[in-house]
Amino acid sequence: MASGFAALLDDVAAIAKLAAASLDDVTAAAGKAGSKAVGVVVDDAAVTPGYAMGFTPERELPIVWKISLGSLRNKFLFLLPGALLLSVFAPWAVTPILMLGGAYLCFEATEKIIESIVKSPHDADQPPKVEQLAQSSAEIEAQKVAGAIRTDLILSGEIMAIALATVADRPFAIQAGALALVSLALTIGVYGVVGLIVKMDDIGVHLARRGSALRRSVGRGLVKSMPHLMEALSVIGVAAMLWVGGGILVHGLEHFHLDTVPLAIEALAEKAHRAPVLGAVAAWLTFAAGAAVVGLVVGGVIVAILHFLPRRKHSVTAG
Repeated sequence: MASGFAALLDDVAAIAKLAAASLDDVTAAAGKAGSKAVGVVVDDAAVTPGYAMGFTPERELPIVWKISLGSLRNKFLFLLPGALLLSVFAPWAVTPILMLGGAYLCFEATEKIIESIVKSPHDADQPPKVEQLAQSSAEIEAQKVAGAIRTDLILSGEIMAIALATVADRPFAIQAGALALVSLALTIGVYGVVGLIVKMDDIGVHLARRGSALRRSVGRGLVKSMPHLMEALSVIGVAAMLWVGGGILVHGLEHFHLDTVPLAIEALAEKAHRAPVLGAVAAWLTFAAGAAVVGLVVGGVIVAILHFLPRRKHSVTAG
């Protein structure tokens, strides 16, 4: 009886060791996958705060909470099962799907750049449209949240596809665990940062009203820096979309052995790597800049196809 109980304990210990090893594998795979998706995470964290701005302070965090729940729903109900199905039945489709998502990011970034250039300086002074005035704050909030969740679906899809491509050679259980861990960790991290950003001005006001002179000075500094931070985040978000989207396209071309553009960018990055100071940083910046140029070209083509060509055709037909 004692020997049987000892054997059972040995079996339990062996199972525990196996589970611990599997957990280590999942954690390692999740860390590798998450690091590959860092560019999209930067984009997500830069884009999302804009959706929570313009509301009363007491509504900002509830809006961020709603968006984060929508993000979790996107990941765990749609994207994670879809990614695992792709892994089993159509692993060849991961790269094309990644490239489609990358092209969309390039299009969105290029469209924002064109809008910022073309937009009249008097547009900001125009009064709101009648239909906007007729909407309640709850309706506007619902629209903002829905728009943020739609944007998150695209960005989360990219994160999931990048993560899946990173762990595609691992067993199915490791893939599932890594994707789930990446989804949860990145959602908590991104929306924690977003919540801190949107409340930064309130924190500054709180600090500026009481305490030492240093504390009040820091508080005033936070309040004054908020508009500049939001503007910087807007620029960073657009740059990240171009860099990430273009980088995905470059790697996709390399995957399909269309090496002309990837080899040219890699050659430039290699030259930059030989710099006597911060060579690795220079190489990364060079590759990111090359990828962004690719993204700008692809995005420009898509914008032309979707916007300018239909308008030209319509004007010719009308004439």
